Amino acid sequence: MNANALDQLLRSQTGIWRGLHSEHQAWPVIPSGFAELDASLPGGGWPLSGVLEIFSPCLGIGELSLLLPAMSYITQTKRWIAWIAPPQQAYAPALAQAGIDLAYLLVVDCRQEADIPWSLEKLLRSGRCGMALAWPRRLSDHQIRRLQLAAEAGSALAVLYPKQPSGAGYTALRLEIKPAETGLALHILKARGSLQRASLILPL
Repeated sequence: MNANALDQLLRSQTGIWRGLHSEHQAWPVIPSGFAELDASLPGGGWPLSGVLEIFSPCLGIGELSLLLPAMSYITQTKRWIAWIAPPQQAYAPALAQAGIDLAYLLVVDCRQEADIPWSLEKLLRSGRCGMALAWPRRLSDHQIRRLQLAAEAGSALAVLYPKQPSGAGYTALRLEIKPAETGLALHILKARGSLQRASLILPL
């Protein structure tokens, strides 16, 4: 089969799975605020109604800066941003400078590790929360599956910064980030709807 015949077949048969790329996404996304990153993500942004896992070697390398544009976008649509058991206190002036409406920022202090997934699931299902961030030690595949279903029910994005990696899990997107001389080195480990893997440097 020549290239022209193959191209015509792909255009006429929308049900063919192309493996590395899917043009017809069934889920909404939030623009990340970084054009190069959006170009590498299925649908062109963070997966709304999904779980995003971000692995980093330590705190304070830009793991929050990566999400600031999306947080600003969500609060502008009058939906809440929840921080569940953050390891450090949120610095309100920096968040406001990034365009985040602090009136829609909620910080949940969980005294026990078991309270983190419970609180996260309730907030995701509420429909009022557009994004919920959590810093659990580790979540099981079963817990992540419940969070994925809750995110779908509430049309929200769950962002996890686990201290220990989970199994294969049900996450919609899994990233690994490391500090780089010119910004943040980001590697896409898993993306729902695509087998494509990408590595890029974001100038934060």
